Amino acid sequence: METIELIKQARTGDKVAREQVIKQNMPLVYSIVRRFAGRGHDLEDLGQIGSIGLIKAVDNFNLDYDVKFSTYAVPLITGEIKRFLRDDGMVKVSRTLKENGYRIRREAEILAGRLGRDATLEELSAATELKKEDIVMALEAGNEVESLHKTVYQKEGSEISLMDRIPSERDESEAVLNRLMLDQLLTELEDRERRLIELRYFHDKTQMQVAELLEMNQVQVSRMEKKILRSMRQKFL
Repeated sequence: METIELIKQARTGDKVAREQVIKQNMPLVYSIVRRFAGRGHDLEDLGQIGSIGLIKAVDNFNLDYDVKFSTYAVPLITGEIKRFLRDDGMVKVSRTLKENGYRIRREAEILAGRLGRDATLEELSAATELKKEDIVMALEAGNEVESLHKTVYQKEGSEISLMDRIPSERDESEAVLNRLMLDQLLTELEDRERRLIELRYFHDKTQMQVAELLEMNQVQVSRMEKKILRSMRQKFL
């Protein structure tokens, strides 16, 4: 059956049709995955990440578009893989946690499509056959830190990141004001918080390296970093 027809059936609540369209388009995912060979990651793992983009494409594709489904899906699949490769270096966690994170994210997407809402912890546990404690740990370890590359808007297969919102023209006076504002925000942080930000963004340390220097664990560093960046961003805006 044609992809578009399957998507139409899926929109009526046909779960079998939804699963079928995902299965039929997995070769598209792996054709994209092969472009990222040699990046230090198992292609099967990248396939799981890419499938999340495929699921988003199936659920969000506008049937009124005068384009092929694959044309719409490719940027979403590629975006998921690129985002993973970009952010993976920020948080060093064990392979088991990573693999659990992939499973949880994929099942969460599937369940959200079926249920029309976010899955509960109990539902994720049943779907992944993981203990609730393991799910929480995997999600905590995989929390994405806000960055200039974080997607802030997405439509019709295209993504806009915070970096894209920065004007390309060089405005020296604005740059000076931004630097002064940043210096002011840093002085308002507690010593431990300021040290964390300096290590992460001025000395290019990973969260694991920062954790060792500050005698913390990686999850604590991740939580503190997110809290600090959120506070600084609110004050800056």
